[in-house]
Amino acid sequence: MRLLLDTHALLWWATDSSALPAKVRKALSIDDTEVIVSAVTAWEIATKVRIGKLIWPAECGSVTRYVRSQNFKTMSISIEHAEHAAQLSIDHRDPFDRMLIAQAVLEDLWLVSNEDLFDHAGVRRYW
Repeated sequence: MRLLLDTHALLWWATDSSALPAKVRKALSIDDTEVIVSAVTAWEIATKVRIGKLIWPAECGSVTRYVRSQNFKTMSISIEHAEHAAQLSIDHRDPFDRMLIAQAVLEDLWLVSNEDLFDHAGVRRYW
């Protein structure tokens, strides 16, 4: 299985939050699961930390360092991802979410997210 983590899913994994369902925890712990973190997620976390809307756990170090320590793969943003995100026909303005949806759709990934609004965008959501 190939899973792309939404920002809240990565944060809840990093903080061992009970908000992350057992089903997701189990999937993230299986050796043959490919867990992917997008550059979008690092960008969103860094932006929200900078403006005071989010606290990233200091013990995790940088997002990059944490993602590598978990042996998660990373995904860059491509021009195709950007075009697809802009063309999504959903009523959702958050550019971070739109990009994650586009990446999940174009790269044939399950998006690990609690956002049921995403279901209307043609994405496979794992929650």
